[in-house]
Amino acid sequence: MKLKKYVNLYFKYIAQYLKSLMAYRVDFFTGLIGFSFLQITGVIFITLVFNSIPSLQGWNFYEILFIYGFAQLPRGLDHIFSDNLWLISSWLIADGDFDRYLLRPINPLFQVISERFQPDGFGEFVTGVILVIIASIKLSLTFTVDKIIVLIITSISGAFIITSLKMFVASIAFWTKRSGGLLQTIYSFNEFCYYPVTIYNKALQFVLTFILPFALTSYFPATYILGKQNLIWALAIPVGFSVIFTLLSYKTWCSGINHYESAGS
Repeated sequence: MKLKKYVNLYFKYIAQYLKSLMAYRVDFFTGLIGFSFLQITGVIFITLVFNSIPSLQGWNFYEILFIYGFAQLPRGLDHIFSDNLWLISSWLIADGDFDRYLLRPINPLFQVISERFQPDGFGEFVTGVILVIIASIKLSLTFTVDKIIVLIITSISGAFIITSLKMFVASIAFWTKRSGGLLQTIYSFNEFCYYPVTIYNKALQFVLTFILPFALTSYFPATYILGKQNLIWALAIPVGFSVIFTLLSYKTWCSGINHYESAGS
């Protein structure tokens, strides 16, 4: 019953937020187009690189385009549903505004997540879908049932990995008051996984796979669909990491709330 209550509340908040967005349609579509444009600039960069070289360490243009597009799927989902965590790391705790989440008889994390539904993320997600479709056609990929399952499940588990990393670093602000700079630094590592991680040195590959496992959100599942990876690395390990990282980040969040002291800057 409690889960049903939270689900109903969440969709209620989303409906209210979308209603308010429609009152400012220009801002909404500007944000949507803006994030789509950012992804297109990345495609332009890849195109310029391949105008000078035939392949990048054995990867052709459309293979990299597929990985790039795949990376936008979990990133877009994370952006849509958990963007409010950035505010936790930047000023909500430092200014003492987190108090209002503790005054209501609802889980504070649920309130933070549901308070801000960010449609700008659809710009990333839709661009990713388009790039995956274009690259798939050019590469003559056949989407079997197992590949479709990998694409869907790892897009979701990848979003959980990104969100859990964001929540873990945002939770540090309960002790330090602010963690926005650190969160921005760690979040930027996601961009390394727009491309095959094999083009980087071994140390960075290890970090991107096991420490900040952004490679599990894009590279490994994408390369399985490309026929270059096994199912364990493509599905089992990403899902396992998403569960572990989600539990770890939530435990850190709960510890942070217990440590929280209402205070201004």
